[in-house]
Amino acid sequence: MESMENANAEGHYKLLTVAIIIGIVGVYLRFAGDANSGFMYTSISNIILIIGVLIALKCVFSIMK
Repeated sequence: MESMENANAEGHYKLLTVAIIIGIVGVYLRFAGDANSGFMYTSISNIILIIGVLIALKCVFSIMK
């Protein structure tokens, strides 16, 4: 039962929500950067997106554990 309580912990879902928001910001900046054609702008948006994905994967694997 302890595993089920750990999986349903509120902190996991707050972290997952933050990760999704970071990922959405990265995707939005990627498309906004295409209009300006700035390489640095696109690179920063890709890094933000990758950070969001890594946080989300960490959260999902901690829920599954």
